[in-house]
Amino acid sequence: MMRNSVLMTVLVLIPVFLLTTDNVSWEKLSLNYIGKIGDRTDARNKLVELGYSNERSYENFRYRQLILIFLLLSLELVTSILLSLSVASLLAMAAMSIISILYLTEQSLSRELKRYRQSIESDFPVIVEALTLSLSAGESPLTAMQRISSRGQGPLVKEFSKVIDSVTGGEPFASALDSMGRRVKSMAVRRFVDSIVIAITRGAPLIDVLHSHAREAQDFQRNRVLSAASKAELSMMIPVVFLILPISIVFALWPSLSNLNLFAQN
Repeated sequence: MMRNSVLMTVLVLIPVFLLTTDNVSWEKLSLNYIGKIGDRTDARNKLVELGYSNERSYENFRYRQLILIFLLLSLELVTSILLSLSVASLLAMAAMSIISILYLTEQSLSRELKRYRQSIESDFPVIVEALTLSLSAGESPLTAMQRISSRGQGPLVKEFSKVIDSVTGGEPFASALDSMGRRVKSMAVRRFVDSIVIAITRGAPLIDVLHSHAREAQDFQRNRVLSAASKAELSMMIPVVFLILPISIVFALWPSLSNLNLFAQN
């Protein structure tokens, strides 16, 4: 009973302390803590690749983790008071909660980055074909990118918009394209950007380069679809082997087994 009263007092005094200490900069303390824990999971680079390049996005990601941990620990503290749990149980639940929140938030960011890369890979062949058609019609590379960025959607189209904004701000077109190739973690996009930059700097015809990349992108997309289909085929075999096949065997053998049991009883 004494332990429950102490925990309840602590639970009440924590928000009171947070509200009464005006001279303490909690934002500065939290930023110092975020800076001390480091970035062992490479979350900052993942956010930069997703388009959140400012430092505030990384801080908000860590803030979200801290808020979720604080809320879950508060809920566990209230639960331990109501259910009269031991201190060891409370500490074990707190450790598991912290590990679970950190793992789930990092995995959520990794899944978002994976979807982002898959979207770029799937959009790349279509965008290369559209760029090839625009250049074949007599447009310049920058004008073709402006046309695609104004009418298209997706992460690769947004990267084209960043290239256009950089060129509008005074950066050379080849340098802006090279920066896009470094931002996007895709070998196909990187080869495409390198080929365009080399063709622009050396004065080579872009149409031939884009035609070859369009064929390579189509082959890459076809191989990607075939690989996904083979994985889906293997996953479809699991219920067939472990569910449908055993039931079929049972239905096939059940009459014989029942007849043998009747023969043995007689």
